[in-house]
Amino acid sequence: MATTSSATTCYRHPDRETGVSCSSCGRPICPDCMTSTPVGMRCPECSKQTTKVRNPARAGAGSLEVTRALIAVNVIVFVAQLASGGGIRGGGGTVYAYGATYGPLIADGEVWRLVSSGFLHSGIFHLALNMVGLWFLGQWLEREVGGPRFALIYGVSLLGGALGVMLLSPFSVTVGASGAIYGLFGALFAGMRAKGMDALNSPLGFILGINLLFTFLYPNISIGAHLGGLVMGFVVGLVLFELPRRTASRVAPAAIVVALGVVAAAGAYLLALNPVL
Repeated sequence: MATTSSATTCYRHPDRETGVSCSSCGRPICPDCMTSTPVGMRCPECSKQTTKVRNPARAGAGSLEVTRALIAVNVIVFVAQLASGGGIRGGGGTVYAYGATYGPLIADGEVWRLVSSGFLHSGIFHLALNMVGLWFLGQWLEREVGGPRFALIYGVSLLGGALGVMLLSPFSVTVGASGAIYGLFGALFAGMRAKGMDALNSPLGFILGINLLFTFLYPNISIGAHLGGLVMGFVVGLVLFELPRRTASRVAPAAIVVALGVVAAAGAYLLALNPVL
């Protein structure tokens, strides 16, 4: 449910305080004015409007261009890894060596590693696991926000994951798209929150919980990348889903997200220069 920092009153009943707002128009509503819909709580006026609920499994394939393109790029880069001497069950090779995240080399000026590492993988299983996650989450999120904003969420979440790596494990060699993919989880949670849905008690919450469990219990998994991407994705999602309801500007939300990406990249570089761990 959408909440505010201070008590607000129902727009139809000024004497009733509420912390819930309409998922369509954003006006505060009390329990007597709430109508539950597939896209969250709505006020009496908005609940009369017909909302078309799209099933991702049946929606047109043309709405997944960015998801498909990202999967293709990751696969192509993995083939390049193999061609440059890498192994199908592990890392290695020239592409891997020149693209993986490693704090001391980033501090020496190889800042492209903050991005390139997000398209490298340590083996075929690592690649397959991340691409399944990207396809699953992309079917929901890209159709919800559109290709350009989906690409923005993915890219800034990738940088958020790099920031997390530089904060928690700057001297480890890190690769993988999971930071960006965890960012998609975070953005979806923010979107569900904006619509008044309980994400934690949804199937998405269960899937994320299982993934976080593996993050902390399974060896050789970058906790920094996963948590950094998740937090950044959630913040980006809040900006893209919540801010348009509070401002008429169509440019401001995207501009703020771009600024977050710049801050994440700059922060990661500064942490590479001056590691805290």
